[in-house]
Amino acid sequence: MKVLSLFDGISIAQQALKELNIPVEKYYASEIDKYAIKITQNNFPNTIQLGDVRNISINNNHFIDKDIDLLIGGSPCQDLSIAKKGREGLAGSRSGLFFEYARILKEFKPKYFVLENVNSMPKEAKETITKELFGIEPVMINASLVSAQNRKRLFWIGKLVGDTYKQVKIEQPKDKGILLRDILEPKVDERYYIKEKSNTIRVSGRGSGINDRHNWDTIRIGQIGNGGQGDRIYSQKGKSVTLSANGGEGLINLKTQQIRKLTPIECERLQSLPDNYTEGVSNTQRYKALGNGFNCEVIKHILTNLT
Repeated sequence: MKVLSLFDGISIAQQALKELNIPVEKYYASEIDKYAIKITQNNFPNTIQLGDVRNISINNNHFIDKDIDLLIGGSPCQDLSIAKKGREGLAGSRSGLFFEYARILKEFKPKYFVLENVNSMPKEAKETITKELFGIEPVMINASLVSAQNRKRLFWIGKLVGDTYKQVKIEQPKDKGILLRDILEPKVDERYYIKEKSNTIRVSGRGSGINDRHNWDTIRIGQIGNGGQGDRIYSQKGKSVTLSANGGEGLINLKTQQIRKLTPIECERLQSLPDNYTEGVSNTQRYKALGNGFNCEVIKHILTNLT
């Protein structure tokens, strides 16, 4: 398989292909974040890095094979997500890069394509993306079915038939019943604990928590007044809150009221990745890369249904 991955991040799609034992002849990756690229090259040194998506063209990049089997990518969501106040939608400088994805899709005409983005985008943006992608409607998959993380994402999935694309039907994954308690590290370094409660932190909606020896429930740690999801701390029963790029997710012990951050390894597990997949860069960059990434098990589910 020859793969062109746009907004590749830390190459979670490549990890999914590896775990599915799907041979990859060439894997082209478009990414500009140097830390994400470092993580990718640590795991997959043969990745062919292309740089900025805006510079990729079937006419200018003569070293890229024209017969691409799979185009995959999650275009930036910052201007689409409900987490951002005053979101600009597809007119924004970052989320507007979706149109580069659409352009490259039409230029290369791969056998299959997969596009991912947030479920919370405005209706108008969803309709525009669908129109640009040959009328293919998205399917919403929540990573909570295959991991311990609540992560609702939209996927547009198409197969080339003649000169156009037809929708690939994807059934929902079976619920694996994975809970937060299943992925927590048994011992966590003191540095992850918040020792003093700050007036910028509040806890609400504690519920009954996870009824086991851990007593931990997930929360979002943020500064009051930031707006969006970063403004709230709340708990979930049994599943993690959605990982974000700012690494603001944590845990509260409902019994002791201790608060600590999720560790990078716990975040890797929430994204269905091997432990230490993102090692080699700072924790800040590990959190950022993981928050921006795919859930590996979700991508595996999609790839197994591309027929």
